[in-house]
Amino acid sequence: MTTDPSPYLFWITSRAAGFAALVLASLAVSLGLLMSTKLLKGRTTELRTAHDTLALSTIVAIVVHAAALLGDSYVHYSIADIALPFLSSYKTFWTSMGIVAGWGLMLLGLSYYARRWVGAVRWRKLHRFTALAWIAGLVHALGEGTDAGQVWFLAMIALVAIPALGLLVTRLARSADAPRTPGAAGPVAEPQIPKIRSSGPTLTTGVVPLPD
Repeated sequence: MTTDPSPYLFWITSRAAGFAALVLASLAVSLGLLMSTKLLKGRTTELRTAHDTLALSTIVAIVVHAAALLGDSYVHYSIADIALPFLSSYKTFWTSMGIVAGWGLMLLGLSYYARRWVGAVRWRKLHRFTALAWIAGLVHALGEGTDAGQVWFLAMIALVAIPALGLLVTRLARSADAPRTPGAAGPVAEPQIPKIRSSGPTLTTGVVPLPD
C-alpha cells in the first residue's frame, strides 16, 4: 500500500530546500573562513567564485524553503508568518530563529554587491555577522526540523557544521590575539617640529610633518 504524497508535496519541498540551504550555507561559511584565515592560499579568483556561487545558491534555497510553506495544508502559514519573527504560533521560538537566519543570510549575502556604496571596510565588518545568522539557522534546523532526530540528518549536519564551527573558533582566536602580536599599534610619538638654523636666533617652521 502506497501513500499519496500529493498532500505533503509543499511540506516535503520545504524540508528538502531547508536542508539544502543549511548545507550550502555551512559550505559557504567554511570557504569564507578559510579565505579570511589565510589557510587556503592561491587561486583567489576560483575560491571567490565558489564562495559567491554557494552564497547565491543558499539564498535561492531559503526562498524556496519559505515560499513552499505557504502552500502547506497543515500549518497554514501566512506571508507574515514566514517573514516576521515571533508572529507565528507554530513553534514560535524555533520558527523565529529561522526567519532571523533567513533574512540575515540573504541580506548579508546580497550586501556583497553593494559594497561599493557601503564601503569596503564597513562591509567587511558587516559581513562578520554572517556567522551569527548561520548559527541561528543551525539552531532553527535542530530545534524545529522534522528530521532533526534522525541519525542521517545529524550526521550530515555534523559533516558540514563541525568544520565551519572549528574554523570560526580559529578565526575568533586569531582576532583576539591580533593586538598582542609584534607590530601592533602602540603609543604614537609626537611629531618633532623641524628647526631652521640661521645666523640669528633659532627659528622654527609652522609645518608639522604628517605621521606615516
